[in-house]
Amino acid sequence: MTDFGAIDALLAGAKREVALPPVEERRALREALNVSRVQLAQALGVSPSTVGGWESGRDPSGEVREKYAYFLTGARTKLAAEEPSKAPADERRDIVPAPAEQGLSPGDDVEKLAVPRPCVLCGQAAHHQVAGFPQHLDSDDCGTAKPAQTIGPTVPGEPAPPKEARRPEPSGHPGQQERGVKVVPVGRRLKTADAPDLIGSTVAAALGEHSGDVEAATKTLVKRAIPDAMALLDQTRKGGRYEVVAHPWLPDVLRKPSSRGADQIWEARPKWARPELPPGEHEVTALDINGAYLSALKTHLPLGQLEHSTGNHHDRRRAGVHLISPPDWAHDAYLPNPIGSRDEPGPLWVTESTLRLLLRISGPKYGLCDPPEIHESWTSGATEGLLEKFRVALKDARDQAIAEGDEVTLEYVKAMYSKFVSTLGESNYNRELYRTDWMHLIRSQAFANLWWKAHRAYDEGLLVVRAMGTDELHVIGNWRAVFPEGRGVAEVKVKDVYSVGTPGTTD
Repeated sequence: MTDFGAIDALLAGAKREVALPPVEERRALREALNVSRVQLAQALGVSPSTVGGWESGRDPSGEVREKYAYFLTGARTKLAAEEPSKAPADERRDIVPAPAEQGLSPGDDVEKLAVPRPCVLCGQAAHHQVAGFPQHLDSDDCGTAKPAQTIGPTVPGEPAPPKEARRPEPSGHPGQQERGVKVVPVGRRLKTADAPDLIGSTVAAALGEHSGDVEAATKTLVKRAIPDAMALLDQTRKGGRYEVVAHPWLPDVLRKPSSRGADQIWEARPKWARPELPPGEHEVTALDINGAYLSALKTHLPLGQLEHSTGNHHDRRRAGVHLISPPDWAHDAYLPNPIGSRDEPGPLWVTESTLRLLLRISGPKYGLCDPPEIHESWTSGATEGLLEKFRVALKDARDQAIAEGDEVTLEYVKAMYSKFVSTLGESNYNRELYRTDWMHLIRSQAFANLWWKAHRAYDEGLLVVRAMGTDELHVIGNWRAVFPEGRGVAEVKVKDVYSVGTPGTTD
């Protein structure tokens, strides 16, 4: 009887998790009420990125799940009460004639939305969509024609803040018809005000908390670098043109087979040494490339979930990972291989950064190798400027810290961007943004940047001796005529000077 009693007690205390609406409805319900992610996140006690993850396919659990379900149920009830004549969101939307004055033909796929969705041009609620893309049919209704508003909590009596939106391609751009995209051009989205100095205020607070103890303040700041980097990213993403999928489904090539194993992506990390030097003794300077990962934040990053394709074709408007057969490299005697130090022959998975490097140096301007052969790809629509405001905020703080001799801020900023990159993959330290593809792309962009510095040194007459990792380049010759010296991200500094070769040897 004891066992049955324990089972009865278990059943009595057990309860099913509250059901949530489908993923595609969650964001629509929130935006139909003009509630921003920031507002909802504050009400639920989570971060805006966490709300974004729930709207992209990730489910909350525990008490916060019940609160989130309560909001969504209330939103659905409120919308139904305000507009009882509208059909449920999951029913077929009405097809409406395409207004000729908007540049649309009567045959275009224009639909009336049951629940308003954000316009792809201005981010504000639109009641129609064209070929699956929500947008205003009348340019006078589009927020791109209105003054910019302040991002933040809604104040009674004031208009709701604008929301992030995907940046559409210009109408008629090559490739739109292939994907069935029709975008009505109604103007440019206005920029929002610059973000506050979150870095400076955080450093000042840490120093105050530790009574000016530099070592203790630095230790505290480095420990909180990851959540602080995510907060800075949220701040710099406000008013952005692009919506990011924070927790997308990933293909097997981006998944680790085990906790200690690695996925299939090859990052092209260089570990190269010149096989032979000219006779004689030479002075070699080991140069340190400043802020390698910080500079690499400027790279083509996919916005949404990766989609599969096959064939030897590269779409520059998309980014991701590619299975390629790399070209032969005949210049190893004086330049590192752009795919890094790889012994195994045959096809390999590389990132967009590596592929673009190979395509560029195989083109008519450089002609250093044949083009790589692309077999298949996992890509999504992409932009090079996705993290640009985030990168600039970190760079400006770093530059100011160097100018003022502020080592506390310098170490804090370095921890922010380096840990941001390293925790984008399968990490327990950053659960707000899970983009293993981004991690590989940023890392391989840093390697590609180092390769270009090696090529520049070679092109300017220096002897390139070694290229290692993301930030180490060894050269022989007057390097100061090629690279500016300093601690800025566009400068290099001396890491070591050493001699190689035999004194007195001649040809």
